[in-house]
Amino acid sequence: MKFSRRQWLKSASLAGGVAFLTGANSITSLSSEEVKKFNPRPLGPMVRLGSNENPYGPSLKVRKAMEEAFDLGCRYPWSYNSSLQKMIADKEGVTPDHIVLVAGSTEGLKITGITYAGPGDEIISGLPTFLSLMTYAETWGANINWVPLDKDLNYDLQEIEKRVSSKTKLVFLCNPNNPTGKLLPAKDVLDFCESVSKKTMVFSDEAYCDYIEDPNYPSMTKLVKEGKNIIVSKTLSKVYGLAGIRLGYLVARPDIAAKLSERVVANTNIMAIEAGKAALSDSEFYQFSLNKNKEARNSIESTLNQLKLAYLPSQANFVFFHANQDASVLAKKMLEKGIIVGRPFPPLNDWCRVSTGTIEEVKLFNEALIETLG
Repeated sequence: MKFSRRQWLKSASLAGGVAFLTGANSITSLSSEEVKKFNPRPLGPMVRLGSNENPYGPSLKVRKAMEEAFDLGCRYPWSYNSSLQKMIADKEGVTPDHIVLVAGSTEGLKITGITYAGPGDEIISGLPTFLSLMTYAETWGANINWVPLDKDLNYDLQEIEKRVSSKTKLVFLCNPNNPTGKLLPAKDVLDFCESVSKKTMVFSDEAYCDYIEDPNYPSMTKLVKEGKNIIVSKTLSKVYGLAGIRLGYLVARPDIAAKLSERVVANTNIMAIEAGKAALSDSEFYQFSLNKNKEARNSIESTLNQLKLAYLPSQANFVFFHANQDASVLAKKMLEKGIIVGRPFPPLNDWCRVSTGTIEEVKLFNEALIETLG
């Protein structure tokens, strides 16, 4: 028997024990205490699974920290940055002069693009990937040398290195990659970054690093500590649930970090600084987010298995699956059922990216996908 979204919500709300209403049209399987601490996104008229947002957060600890910081809202943030900078530096195992605070990692990507690639300069990147650095640099006259993913939909590291020339000012990696969710083998990416950084600057976008399930998988900050020409980007938007707060950071050798700092435009703000400090200290929310992400991802993959749809092994908070039709066509069908999924990612136009939501949102996605493709 298939349920409509309205029927599902009604039946779920009457299911007993663990159900707890968080709003007129929303429901969660969390306890009232968990709802208070972890702040699940309420169900609305549309289920948004297209932007790789954490459906939980900001946590109670973060919200309290931001409220307490309101009295400092009349102050400029510059003199308050150092405490967060130090906290992040300790986390990454570097000194504070390695850290550049930015308003979301996207700002870090953009300022790097225009710092290292001016008119006529070249950036090399795989495709598809996260585009912000390249598209912003293009508007300032840079040329992008796109390298298609290999047959396994991984970055083609050999081809990228082969294309590096005197024109190449920066090589961009996103690992795990967005939109594929795939993770490069540790030795391969370390060897690649070490080798290429002798010829040009390497940017390692590690927005999804917290979701990597191998606890020994290295961040390229390892090479930053060795003084290599490497810039690492990280964010508090994903596992920490602060996408709307806009806070990220770059890790780079101090001389590189100083150069990048000169290009920062948006800067941080008092509330973001305090939110970041509280989030980095909130290990309970961090682990909760990882657990819920894995649960939601497993649920999506189970449905894809049921539908016999191919998908890539994900080390992120989304799943990239073969839709057997143009992703924009599927997106339109899903939108009619109240579900927003990811945009097309050329040239893989028949693949679709879906973000992990709350368990309730994922159930609605699964139901809609089965109705559409089953």
